[in-house]
Amino acid sequence: MNKQKIKWITDTACDIPPDMAEELGIEILPFPVLVDGKDYLDNAFTPEEFYRVLLQAKEIPVTSRIRTEEFLSRYRAAAEEWMTDIVHITISSTGSGTYESALMAKQQFVEKYPSLAARTHVHIFDSKSYSFGYGHALAEGAMRAAGGDPIEEILDYIREWIDSTEIFLACYSLDFARRSGRINSTAAFVGEMLGLRPVIHMVDGGNNVIDKVRGDKNVVPRVCERAAKALVPGGEYYVMQGMLDTPAEELAAALTKQIGYPPRGIYHLGPAVSTNAGPRSVAAVVRGVKRR
Repeated sequence: MNKQKIKWITDTACDIPPDMAEELGIEILPFPVLVDGKDYLDNAFTPEEFYRVLLQAKEIPVTSRIRTEEFLSRYRAAAEEWMTDIVHITISSTGSGTYESALMAKQQFVEKYPSLAARTHVHIFDSKSYSFGYGHALAEGAMRAAGGDPIEEILDYIREWIDSTEIFLACYSLDFARRSGRINSTAAFVGEMLGLRPVIHMVDGGNNVIDKVRGDKNVVPRVCERAAKALVPGGEYYVMQGMLDTPAEELAAALTKQIGYPPRGIYHLGPAVSTNAGPRSVAAVVRGVKRR
């Protein structure tokens, strides 16, 4: 029986840092993004650079799905390198058509290259999440594969993580939610006048405001409270930050004190989340109770 060789594919919304992706052999495909009438790929910017772009842009940048043809070319190349499996996790299908593009690419791969498809199995997952809500699943899968875990166990882990992950995101400004149309201008104006800061629960592809705290000082305590309550005993968790370092550091310290162990990492929120939440945001990604 051939030794397993796994190709790992995802998109830039996963927020896996480039050095981690390189170390683990993860290929991260960029989203096309339109900024004030100019076309870019979102990996042309570091997170810090994109935060500045957001603050200076006249209009909210708009991202597009990754094309089916790009995925198909990656699948074919992996098969020609004699990979036994391709594991591809996409941004939530509720926020992008990228998952649909991946499914179409898999179908075309099987139809156009049947001999390659017979030896290279493509496993596509709709993460139903954002940022390290699915970045973790791919990174952990790659690490487990390097440790010798079989593909079946890795796929089971990814499924379980997708069915368990929860994100609690807080915005320190309502401006980007207003500009992206997620809240109307009147509500945003009133909210800013009252100093309200929304806490958003991101789970199973949905994004729901579960709290509106008053004042910046109450953001970290509320996110900490929500995240710690959702986290299963001993579960993995991460802190994600926008352009502000202090809230992320405070959240990591508060969670460490309450839970008893630190986050597995503190990483930056990339364009996919920060475009809608704004660059002044902080979040906790936790492993919650399995929902399915």
